[in-house]
This record gives sequence, structure tokens and C-alpha cells, in this order.
Amino acid sequence: MNESRRCRYYPCHFEGQDCRFCFCPFYPCGDSSTGGRWIVSSKGKRVWSCRNCHWIHRREVAERLEEELKKGERSAEELQELRRRMMKSASGIVMVLGTSSFAGKSLIAMALCRIFSDMGYRVAPFKAQNTSLNSWVTLDGREIARAQALQAFAARIEPEVEMNPVLLKPCGERRSQLVLFGRARGVVDAGEYYERFAMKEGLEAVREALRKLRERYEVVVMEGAGSPAEINLMHADIANLRAAELADAPAVLVADIERGGAFAGIYGTIMLLPERWRRRIKGIIINKFRGDEGLLREAIEGIEKLTSVPVLGVVPYIEDAELPEEDSMGLRSSHGTARVCVIRLPRISNFTDFDAFRQEGVEVRFVSSPEELEGCGAVVIPGTKNTLADLQWLRERGFDEALRRLHGRVCIFGICGGFQMLGERVVDEVGAEDGTPGEAEGLGMLRMETTFGREKVLRRVELEAREMLTGRVVLVRGYEVHMGRSVHEHEPLLLAGDWREGACDAERKVAGTYLHGIFDAPGFRRAFMEFALGRSARGGDVSERIDRAVSRVAEVVRKSLDMQRLCSIVFGGEG
Repeated sequence: MNESRRCRYYPCHFEGQDCRFCFCPFYPCGDSSTGGRWIVSSKGKRVWSCRNCHWIHRREVAERLEEELKKGERSAEELQELRRRMMKSASGIVMVLGTSSFAGKSLIAMALCRIFSDMGYRVAPFKAQNTSLNSWVTLDGREIARAQALQAFAARIEPEVEMNPVLLKPCGERRSQLVLFGRARGVVDAGEYYERFAMKEGLEAVREALRKLRERYEVVVMEGAGSPAEINLMHADIANLRAAELADAPAVLVADIERGGAFAGIYGTIMLLPERWRRRIKGIIINKFRGDEGLLREAIEGIEKLTSVPVLGVVPYIEDAELPEEDSMGLRSSHGTARVCVIRLPRISNFTDFDAFRQEGVEVRFVSSPEELEGCGAVVIPGTKNTLADLQWLRERGFDEALRRLHGRVCIFGICGGFQMLGERVVDEVGAEDGTPGEAEGLGMLRMETTFGREKVLRRVELEAREMLTGRVVLVRGYEVHMGRSVHEHEPLLLAGDWREGACDAERKVAGTYLHGIFDAPGFRRAFMEFALGRSARGGDVSERIDRAVSRVAEVVRKSLDMQRLCSIVFGGEG
């Protein structure tokens, strides 16, 4: 190890790593659970990258592997069999619960994924059921909540559908599209979901997903949903302690102290739980604290005495975390010298598409009335879970007239459902969006018609393409999550060989795309800013910024918690 520390690349994986296998005997293993992945090199070749594989650099793993290899030479097949044998299934597991929505469960779970990854463990996030309009597409073309995708990136692995087997995407009053193992199953109302699905097919999906993850990963960090003590839903709640029970997982309870009532929330949550579930709560985390932690000492001692559950630590309020928000409750505008106005549709989805502009000094304003468009440099109509309903909302609010006045003078850009609205007609004969067939005239800014069928398009995209705003060839990265297909008479927005995407009427300053995340890579973002705002961009890749933010948050959480006690909970030393 002393020699390793003199290496100019140390620590290339994590502080304290064991470097005896700097050149991995298993290369290329092709196993994404290690954190390794296939990438395209600068020469255009597909190669296996071990940059995020920390497992082989854990001291106990390296020592055991060295002993195994001393027994004699092995063929490539025998080496892979040895690797599979050594990569034991999950020995650590924990569920992160909250006293309420927005308590910080997702952030704490994300931080734990990075913390245990930094320790060299193969970590996977898990959320049995999420309700969210922000989704992500996996490499195999399936859909999970973006929060679990972010947690997977924190764990340095590719998102997989088992990490979020049940996803509900609200599309109307008490109605949601049900996504099971990444595939849309149709629209359900709340009663149908709880009475017919949750405790039958839903619970079985949770069981199956947990089994697969625990077979492949050493640590599973589970996240609950809302509160585990909603007594009106507890009989059919598969997202919280019923899932922990399936996995025989201990739980920690997170409370948001910034909003007040944290200790009442802790006590009330624990006391409302059935005794068999109450016993699973092994620790409490107080989150979002501002001020002198010493002021909490008596309250902490009191809540520990009342509940017989230890407080593992107090996490301070983390200013400017620079992480994507999961819930529209956290949707906020940013400040800058140029203004992009994003219309805040009632069913807005994937609003994280605009986070990239923060690093460019661009003001992103989410607007709810046409009057707020005054002085905008560009207008974006974002994604939506219900194009027809939100198109009607636009008209009722008078946005259609306001956009017509701006047409040709200000860049108007649509993403996914917003792109569909820019056309002349939207037809949903099968009720694909919310179970109700319908059609409507679009805004008429593109000569385009969109027709909905029953098939949902789920696709990841990463390639070099020519963008038609400025004519440059740039790296394009994003993902499609949509119902409906659009036919238009314009130039494509993006062109690469036979691949064409989106539509562009540069003369009238109107364009649209189905690609979420299109602004994250700097190439297209720069082209858009030059075309729409008349200014250059200097920010880098959003994924790199997010990775730095994850590490910063994880370090704050690690320093705030009693990690020795938490590890004892996670790896079975308590309970």
C-alpha cells in the first residue's frame, strides 16, 4: 500500500484502495454490477471501462483473490467462474423511510449508495413503487423513475428495471399510467391499483425484483415512499415496510427538521406502525438542520428514550446541492442574464431537462401565465404526461395567443409532449394517454400531425449528429419516453446518416424534439443558446457536474452519521 500511494494516479478508485490488482485478471468481465461498462473510445472502438469498478480493490477481496490465484494458472473461463464465485450475493441491506414526503429519503438513499460504493461494495438502489413524472430509460429500453436512476449513478452502475419495478405516472385526477418492470400496462385509478394490483401482482413484482438484485449486488439500499404510517393505505402499501419485510431488511427513519414538528413526526410515525414493523426501525436520521446541533441534545435524548431507537446523526441543510429534483414540489426557477421561459404545464414531466442552463448563467423561469413571457429570450414547451389535456390548458390560459405573437421573433422549442403541441393536429383514438380517446388542433407552428397508438417508445440515444440550428456536428445524448408518433414536412432537428429526429423551421425560429436530456451534453446546448439567445455557452457535461454534487452530498452525510453503527445495522450486526 505504501508503494501504491506513490503512484501518480492514486487513488484512481477510492481512498485506501488495495492496488495489488492494478491490472485486473478478469478483464473484460462484461458484468455491469461491478460498475464497469462498455464505452466507445476516442478511436470509435467499443471497449470495457473499469473506471467505476471498486470491488477488486477492497482489501478482503484482493487478499482472497491473491490466495486463489496462487493455486495455479486458470483459463479465461475458469477465471470468470472464480469471479462469479467470489462475487457473493447481498450481505448488506437497509431501507430508508421518511416521516413524510420530501423528508429527504431520496437524498439519503443516494448518499448511502455513493458511500458504500466508495467503500468498494457493489451497491444497488431499490424503490418498490414510485409515483413520478420524471423517468429514465434503461439501456434495454425500459422505464424507471429518475430518482432511482440517479441513485444508480451514485452507486456507479447502470440503472436497471429491477431497481424500480412499479412506477405510477399521474395523468389525470386520481388516475395514473401503470408501468410494471419498465413496460406500460395501461391507466388505473387509485381504487383499482390498491384493490386489484398492489397486494397481488405488485407484491410479487417487488419480491422478484428484490431477489434479482440481491443475487447480483452486495448491498441494497431500499427507499420507501411518502410515510410508512399512512393508516388509510397501510393494508395495501407495498412501497414501505411490507417491502422491507420481504427482504428482511432493517430500516432507518428520516425526519425533516426544517419544516418543524420533526420529533412529533418521528414519534407518531413509529407509534402508528404495527409492532412487527416497528421493530424494523433501527435508527433515526434528522435531516436539513440549520444552526447549532448542541441545541438538539435534550430533544434527541428524549426521542431515543420514548422510541428506544437511536439517533444516528443530524444532517445539516445542504445549500445548492445541484442535484435533479424528483418531485415538482422542488421545481424552482434559476437566475441569470438571459431568460428561457418554460411553461409550467399542470402535468409537466422530466422538468430536469432544464437543469443544464444553471451553469450557463441563464435564467430559467417556470411560468404559469402568458404575461410572464414578457422579455423572454426563448420559450420552451416541456414534456407532459397528457398532451391533449395540457394543450387545452394552454388555450384556456391564453398561451396560444401569446405564443402566436412571439412566433417568428422568439425561439419556440418543444420537448416530447411540447413538441407534439407545436404541430397542426394531435389524435388519440385509443385513449393512450389517460384512457379517454380524443383529438385537438395543435398550435400550428409546425406542419406536423401526431397520432397516438398503444405502443410506448422507450429509447436511449448517444451519437454524433448534425444539428440544424447552427449546422454543427455535435455529440447528442438523451432518451425518448413517449406515446405517439409525429409526421412532419420540415427539416429534422438532428441528422446522422439515416437517423432523423425532431423538426426544425429555423426561419420561423421553431423547433422540437422527442429527446429528454438533450441539453445535458454541451454540444447541442451551445447550439441552442447561440441560435435562441445569441450568446455562447461555456458549461461542461451535466453528468460530470452531478457526479461531483453526489460526492459532495455523500461526504456531508458520511460525516454527519455514526457510520460504525449504521454499518452494523446494514450488515446485520444489530436487530
